[in-house]
Amino acid sequence: MRAAAFPTAAGQLLDVTRLRLERALGQRVRYRYVQPRVLREGEAFRIESPCCSRNVDPAGGVIDIALLQPCSSSGSGSGTPRPHGWQLHARDHARAAWVLRHEGAPLDELLDLLCVDADRVFWP
Repeated sequence: MRAAAFPTAAGQLLDVTRLRLERALGQRVRYRYVQPRVLREGEAFRIESPCCSRNVDPAGGVIDIALLQPCSSSGSGSGTPRPHGWQLHARDHARAAWVLRHEGAPLDELLDLLCVDADRVFWP
């Protein structure tokens, strides 16, 4: 019975994380007038948004902005993966590929980078 409870707890934790991401994105600096979406993909979260700058999609369609994935490292000799920060990927639209930008950082730190985006890495 305990094994069945874990997926539910893990799913609830991921749902809370998704809400946390949505709340943080509401405080972003760039393109505050559009509503990005946070989509859960397994344990990862993909953020997409209308393309306001028209740099990527001249028609202003929805584009990928970022991908957040939990990192894992092997536990102390147990061989069991344990969470070890997060990875933040930016979308390379020209190559249609995700590019790792930051790894092993706390989620709050990565959300700050994503929401400020001074170098326009995530919000082109």
